[in-house]
Amino acid sequence: MSSSESGTIEERLMQFKKIAECIPSIKVKGASMPYLSFNGHMFSFLDKEGNMGLRLPRNERETFIREHNTRLCEAHGTILKEYVLVPEEIFLQTKMMQKYLALGFEYVSSLKPKPTKRT
Repeated sequence: MSSSESGTIEERLMQFKKIAECIPSIKVKGASMPYLSFNGHMFSFLDKEGNMGLRLPRNERETFIREHNTRLCEAHGTILKEYVLVPEEIFLQTKMMQKYLALGFEYVSSLKPKPTKRT
């Protein structure tokens, strides 16, 4: 999928932010690569082409890949083992994506917080 398939990067960022509204305590971060994180763990992002990656627990990830005919995300030549590539037709369905985003948030919420480097 590329940003030309469903609008500009700005339009895709607006959709990403709309999806993220289901978790009021989380704000979109990052200027060149918008992302969502909790306790130091990223759980969703938009790449430079406007594709959305979503971190899910193993069972949910396998189901998502099978049901939505997609694959794991790839970034800079590396496969991101816990991230699925969100197909465009799913990305545009805000309510459905909010359900999946909540699963990703729940997953990273269960992980031990990463230590912060801030003083």
